[in-house]
Amino acid sequence: MIDNLAIGLVLGLIGIGVIGILVSGIKNVVSGKSDLKRVAIMGVPVAIFAISYAMLGTADQAGVATMLFMVGVMLVGIAITGTRGTFKF
Repeated sequence: MIDNLAIGLVLGLIGIGVIGILVSGIKNVVSGKSDLKRVAIMGVPVAIFAISYAMLGTADQAGVATMLFMVGVMLVGIAITGTRGTFKF
């Protein structure tokens, strides 16, 4: 019983945090403090999760697939940045 309550409270706090981040991002874009592209890039993992959830059918598998994809993109980005810095492109 207490486990379900604790998990529910944690998920609620995460939801409140996400809503706060979204409101802050929208406010900064409207006021001109942030560029829309920089704020919109935060939605890439959500889009990847949605696509993998539609393909795989379970949230567990979609979460792991999203993590693996994002780690792969990060490693490719590090390799490209390192190569560009090494050869002065």
